Amino acid sequence: MAGVTDRPFRQLCKRLGAGYAVSEMVTSRRDLWDTLKTSRRANHDGEPGPIAVQIAGTEAQMMADAARYNIDRGAQIIDINMGCPAKKVCNKWAGSALMQDEQLAMEIVQAVVDACAPRNVPVTLKMRTGWCQAEKNAVVLARAAEAVGVQMVTVHGRTREQGYKGAAEYDTIAAVKAALKIPVVANGDITTPEKARDVLQATGADAIMIGRAAQGYPWIFREVAHFLATGTHLAPPLVSEVKRLLVEHLHDHYSLYDEFIGVRSARKHIGWYLRELPGGEDFRRQMNLLEDSGAQVAAVEQYLDGLNENMDRIPSRGQVSSLARGHDMMEMAA
Repeated sequence: MAGVTDRPFRQLCKRLGAGYAVSEMVTSRRDLWDTLKTSRRANHDGEPGPIAVQIAGTEAQMMADAARYNIDRGAQIIDINMGCPAKKVCNKWAGSALMQDEQLAMEIVQAVVDACAPRNVPVTLKMRTGWCQAEKNAVVLARAAEAVGVQMVTVHGRTREQGYKGAAEYDTIAAVKAALKIPVVANGDITTPEKARDVLQATGADAIMIGRAAQGYPWIFREVAHFLATGTHLAPPLVSEVKRLLVEHLHDHYSLYDEFIGVRSARKHIGWYLRELPGGEDFRRQMNLLEDSGAQVAAVEQYLDGLNENMDRIPSRGQVSSLARGHDMMEMAA
């Protein structure tokens, strides 16, 4: 979720029901700490706690130093990334690549825990089920991490080899939960309230983590929370509410980035919000040509005002695809 879960997006998700949000992956390389890219990723100005910073790297001392550096800048929780499958990360033996070298992985975990202990800052760990199908070592690593002081483990139900392909499996997460006393969080393919319930039941996990399913649909958190508490579905948001939320998100986004980068990086968020709505793809193509933040906001407002003339509420996740397909069929018939 690097490039997505910046401060504006985290704050929005928390407002819409997420109980906890972790920063984008921050490098442990000291020579990059003062770069604009890293400083933006570590920006928590005005963000409600707890402030959790995710660090990634391949050397124990560098990771320990990165933990101290981020604690000095407000981190209240340090999360070790051992789950990212991206090639540019794994090619440097960071992220989920660490699962292939258990000794190095545990040296890093130990060093980070030791660095955080004097500050009373808890350390958490995000991992995958293993490096590949034949080497699912999440249980072994999770037990070792708990033994040296990690206080929570999150497991994505895929191997590094899978990336995001195929379906997530939850048996390994259940095995991790059964093996540990600390909280375990289940992650992977949780896209609806029903799936959240089913994954919690299948794994016995203490919580769930939602990532990609929140892109363009950040109110999924309140929908899941409501369903788990009541067994009933919360009504999807009004189009007018989505307009307000998206416009506020854009202005917050522009405030973090300058005009040039902000307009361009906001395009993906706008596309995720609107891509499956009637006319959303056509609008996205036109919106991607705009290079001014004012014009971008005005275009979004105009599109949603037009949508509001035909529907009161944004369709729920299960309804969105069929609605968009129906719109496309009508256009083809016309």
